[in-house]
Amino acid sequence: MNDTGRPLRHVLILGGTTEARRLAAVLAAEPALRVTTSLAGRVAAPRLPAGEVRIGGFGGPDGLARWLREHAVDALIDATHPFAGTISHNAAAAAATAHVPLLALRRPGWVPGPGDDWHPVPSLEAAAATLPTFPGTRIFLTTGRMGLAHFAHLTDLWFLVRSVDAPEAPCPPRMHTLLDRGPFTLDGERALLREHRIDVLVTKDSGAAATAPKLTAAREAGIPVVVVRRPAVPEGVPEVSDPAGAVGWLRDNVL
Repeated sequence: MNDTGRPLRHVLILGGTTEARRLAAVLAAEPALRVTTSLAGRVAAPRLPAGEVRIGGFGGPDGLARWLREHAVDALIDATHPFAGTISHNAAAAAATAHVPLLALRRPGWVPGPGDDWHPVPSLEAAAATLPTFPGTRIFLTTGRMGLAHFAHLTDLWFLVRSVDAPEAPCPPRMHTLLDRGPFTLDGERALLREHRIDVLVTKDSGAAATAPKLTAAREAGIPVVVVRRPAVPEGVPEVSDPAGAVGWLRDNVL
């Protein structure tokens, strides 16, 4: 109950992103709301948001629907990474089953500018397939540690892999790992490309400002960029691009 004696409205945020943490901070200050953020638990030391936090999976869409009902969730906000396709589809199915309003919070994607040499591809598999067609053999791979198996067969290429946590096999045999977490600076990205003599940059269209300087550094150096396109939000799910939009949606649909 809040100070007026009315029951709190329970919002579940599927989080792990900067936008999810910002949204949780705003909603946790709302006296009419109870806010829970769910984290997948794939990062060893996650940055915890404001409000209540749960860590770990739900057991698929049925498990998530059950959690929504058991915890009297009034609204579900999918603020996961733009490439977390499985949980997004699970959220859509669970919300429909539990009759809970669902919103997708997705930061805008990157847009190429003058001088960019971008090569969009639909998947990590496609990115791996196109790499042997580029001149040069030194690849800066910034797609995260979870998809390295798609590049493990490329024995003639050398990879600089940057991720928050150490990757696990299978991995490319010729690989140097750089454990780091953004935000990254433009000067730092310039130096990294020079130091490791990078020929090609591979990235997902995550759209994060914290990791965008690598794109500017690649443009300045004339380095081609293989960009993995993000999956679409599940059909029928409304979408906003920032926490302010999510707050507005909650006021219109829940509060």
